[in-house]
Amino acid sequence: MNEGHNSNAQLKSITERINRLEDDKKSISEDIRDVYAEAKSNGLDPKALRVIVRRQRADKAKLAEHEAIVDLYMQNLGML
Repeated sequence: MNEGHNSNAQLKSITERINRLEDDKKSISEDIRDVYAEAKSNGLDPKALRVIVRRQRADKAKLAEHEAIVDLYMQNLGML
């Protein structure tokens, strides 16, 4: 009986933590959206900013490999 109680308490604790983190994630997502809106109101292109941020956060080796593949494909299509 005691083991079940511990499992229930642990389950409750974990689900509460997940729910708090989900709330935090929602709040942070809203903050990020606000920053992009601010950038747009200042004449910046949010889509371009998203690309830049994604590239800044990407693994440099994987990004270089991906860009090399894209360049190869573009060259094969006569686009370069």
